[in-house]
Amino acid sequence: MCLITFAYRNHPHYSLILVANRDEFYRRPTAPLGSWSEQPSLLAGRDLEQGGTWLGLHRHGRLAAVTNYRDGRNRESGLRSRGHLTRDFLQHDAPAAAAADSLADTGHLFGGFNLLLGDNAGIWYLSNRDRAPERLAPGIYGLSNALLDSPWPKLLHAREALAGVLHEDRPEAARLAALLADRTRADDGRLPDTGIGLERERALSSCFIQLPEYGTRATSVILQDYQGNTRFYEQSFDPGGPAGIRDYRFRMPVIGGQCDG
Repeated sequence: MCLITFAYRNHPHYSLILVANRDEFYRRPTAPLGSWSEQPSLLAGRDLEQGGTWLGLHRHGRLAAVTNYRDGRNRESGLRSRGHLTRDFLQHDAPAAAAADSLADTGHLFGGFNLLLGDNAGIWYLSNRDRAPERLAPGIYGLSNALLDSPWPKLLHAREALAGVLHEDRPEAARLAALLADRTRADDGRLPDTGIGLERERALSSCFIQLPEYGTRATSVILQDYQGNTRFYEQSFDPGGPAGIRDYRFRMPVIGGQCDG
């Protein structure tokens, strides 16, 4: 998962509106959004190479999402898959706060990551790159491959695009997914320097990426209202373009707890 923007308790009808793009090599085998056979209440896509996931929900009221922290100057090897962070949280019942705190001791075992964990007590953000666990206040956020709300051009664009539709009473999932479809690359003067070289920074600077070997594999939307009515929508992509839609609607405990909205 390489770009996430979300509005948490910042809309009169929806307690959570989350839109995310997962960028990955096309050769990496992936199962699309669906219920996991060994745990049918877990709803997520699946990385078939390492067995983890980038974004998922558990119908008992749990949310997890992860992005990698990009640092081309310090190459990592022999570390655990970041997708196990999300998978393990969704498969178990430790409170989000406790799960986040435990990573203070074990986070170094993984490559650089940004992690969102949610349950009925709220949403926590943490990174193993200089950010202790933080319970998020209501607001609009953006997350890419640096720390939360780092002002990368595509993050700013995504967050502003989401803010621009929050006046709508019930924004549609497909419309929300389209917010992250922009292929415009950032001007060189606005690019981050993450140690991967100028050409690669340019190629990865758009919200939606489409390169010969690498690109946006899925755009996901999560909508949850204050009564727990939840929609999880995913548009998949392959090198040729759109490759199918998965769309689930169900009821689950509210991330952050029940309230009147």
